[in-house]
Amino acid sequence: MNNPLDQAPTHVKLAVDLIMLLEQHDVAPEEVLKALDIVKSDFEKKLEKP
Repeated sequence: MNNPLDQAPTHVKLAVDLIMLLEQHDVAPEEVLKALDIVKSDFEKKLEKP
């Protein structure tokens, strides 16, 4: 049987992988959201660089 995730865009696969990783390590949702804010800010800065 085909897994629908196999056909998903890369960003969806990455999101699923990250969710699984964080859940496996039992990270509190509040901590995840704080960390994601930092990650998002870091990657937004990378987009601004030429």
